[in-house]
Amino acid sequence: MAREGKVYVFDHPLIQHKVSLMRKTSTTVKEFRELATEVAMLMGFEATRDLALEDVEIETPMCTTQVKMLKGEDIAIVPILRAGLGFVDGMLALVPNAKVGHVGLYRDPETHKPVEYYCKLPVDIEKRECFVVDPMLATGGSAIAAIDFIKKRGATNIKFMCLIAAPEGIEALHTAHPDVDIYIAAKDECLNENAYILPGLGDAGDRLYGTK
Repeated sequence: MAREGKVYVFDHPLIQHKVSLMRKTSTTVKEFRELATEVAMLMGFEATRDLALEDVEIETPMCTTQVKMLKGEDIAIVPILRAGLGFVDGMLALVPNAKVGHVGLYRDPETHKPVEYYCKLPVDIEKRECFVVDPMLATGGSAIAAIDFIKKRGATNIKFMCLIAAPEGIEALHTAHPDVDIYIAAKDECLNENAYILPGLGDAGDRLYGTK
């Protein structure tokens, strides 16, 4: 039987403070990017807490000893384009040997369903712990589709990380992929009539890249 995924909403004061700064309309593009990297790094500490360790013998200046080290950095970070790129540097600061894949989606104007236009993953994705990253989890459609595509290419050990999530998106993603752990920096109130998260922070991609 497949393992049941969990939903983690962070209450760390530093994460709450930095997310609050990102919500402010007065936060500049430079500041927003820096904060996204910092929050991703802080979240990454928790999201990677179950990485496997092994005993390794090393030499210290004093003696030979057994220490704990990562059994292998078999990790893949997969941002959903384009806004997910804002999380990559923070994760790589923690696990610099991780491989990075990319998934690009757009919404079909007639069916309103996500369509894959780009997907490039490490060739050994099936062997890696995969962190799918995207700042916003609104309806959950993009996250669900991205994880569908990644699973079709062989990945089985997947976690999803986002900055802000609506309850509707959390429920949809957890229902579609109950085996995936979900890590959230802030759980917001709801979606409005246009499926934007309230209170939210606007369009994360525009705020990361100054395109609005």
